[in-house]
Amino acid sequence: MRVIAIDGPAGSGKSTVARRLAERLGLEYLDTGAMYRAVTFAALRRGIDPADGDDVARLARDIELVVDDEGVRVDTVDATIEIRGPEVTRAVSIVAANPAVREEMVRRQRSWAESRGGGVIEGRDIGTVVFPSAELKVYLTAKPEVRAARRSKEVTDLDYQTVAADLARRDALDEGREASPLAEAEGALVVDTSNLSVDEIVDELQRRLP
Repeated sequence: MRVIAIDGPAGSGKSTVARRLAERLGLEYLDTGAMYRAVTFAALRRGIDPADGDDVARLARDIELVVDDEGVRVDTVDATIEIRGPEVTRAVSIVAANPAVREEMVRRQRSWAESRGGGVIEGRDIGTVVFPSAELKVYLTAKPEVRAARRSKEVTDLDYQTVAADLARRDALDEGREASPLAEAEGALVVDTSNLSVDEIVDELQRRLP
């Protein structure tokens, strides 16, 4: 099984780089962050408090969840756009900090890779928890102002300052949670993407592959 693990904080370029690398290598791509967003979306849609650990964990185990090139579907509902909205964005770190939710998502992520013979998988704990024996482990980062500028272009209904503050809040939550905190995996290639193009980053990753 060939797995490339790409981790890093929001706005570091994980999704763009992972997609491009997957295309070059002829592998499938999985955005694990979208899975946590999908659980958050499902909780909000059903009126479940994202902080209600037991109910959200039960929901995570029960929902039908599909993440692929066509988008994100939760119990056959297309949630591709909604999972990127401000309501889900504000609550997703709470859901992602739930140990039982993480356990279920990790199970699904490993199953996804096993059924496909691997893939390029990006998230926040792929190299540290989900696939610590990945063929290549990468940790992407970027200067805070660069990350905020990238995100503010994606989230058109929020200004730069609001996005920057939200990123700082999410970083603190992701790095400080007890269950699978955001961290550089042992042996990971650390790349600062602040001043690099997508192709430059992908070229470097390909050079590091055996």
